[in-house]
Amino acid sequence: MKKDNQSSVSEFLLLGLPMWTEKQGIYYTLFLAMYLTTVLGNLLIMLLIRLDSRLHTPMYFFLSHLAFTDVSFSSVTAPKMLMNMQTQSQSISYAGCISQLYFFLFWGDLDSFLLTSMAYDRYVAICHPLHYTTIMSQNLCFLLVIVSWVLSCASALLHTLLLTRLSFRGDNALPHFFCDLSALLKLSSSDTTVNELVVITVGVVVITLPLICILVSYGHIGATILRVPLTKGICKALSTCGSHLSVVSLYYGAIIGLYFFPSSDNSNDKDVIVAVLYTLVTPMLNPFIYSLRNRDMKGALGHLLNKGLFSPC
Repeated sequence: MKKDNQSSVSEFLLLGLPMWTEKQGIYYTLFLAMYLTTVLGNLLIMLLIRLDSRLHTPMYFFLSHLAFTDVSFSSVTAPKMLMNMQTQSQSISYAGCISQLYFFLFWGDLDSFLLTSMAYDRYVAICHPLHYTTIMSQNLCFLLVIVSWVLSCASALLHTLLLTRLSFRGDNALPHFFCDLSALLKLSSSDTTVNELVVITVGVVVITLPLICILVSYGHIGATILRVPLTKGICKALSTCGSHLSVVSLYYGAIIGLYFFPSSDNSNDKDVIVAVLYTLVTPMLNPFIYSLRNRDMKGALGHLLNKGLFSPC
């Protein structure tokens, strides 16, 4: 184990996924395919929204940012994991680990805030359809995205700065495939009481409160559906709610399973597997959810394909 002049580790060992060595080639191919699908699928969503003027609405404005966030979120962990599997190397430098942690927290928090903004957009579209264009103005959409970026940046920076104050003088092996905050806190030789309090406090702001806002929004949507006769505009707005709820369920379901029901100290396998779910599987499924369940996205894709196939040379 390498150490610097202050007897603190200069690198960590990522022990990776709990899998059999003889099947590592199969897992490598699987995860590479999942990552490439995530990148290409989300880039396709951004391209469709950019090219099709019918998708220039607040809902798809937020969706394009969510797609970009999902690509970035997966790119924080997947390339390093795939490189380690290919080269049989487990090391990551201290600076690399801190950087990976910061961007992992940043993009993960941003995902949460964007999903909340999308829920608010659906609430306005269904509960206040006559005032939708007035309320969901371009200025408000930009403001919601900017606030999401600022809050995510502040949250990730706070955790990262507090972590850099800790010492790591003992074991440098992380039982994970990336630099997870909880795994790093367990590995530290310093007192982590302040860090754990901040994790709980900030977690309420970036995870619990957004989830409550989403649930309240859909509570109002459900009440409106039961009370008000459905119009064509409301039915069209409802068509995107199923896709959004599917993504919300995948994202928050994985986080709740990981952080509210953690595995025992002796077994970290479940935590690692659930982490794969929300870092690779969920971002990969989002394009399929929004394209297969959404008429506007399917129409835009068909229009793009027809334009490409039948345009004159």
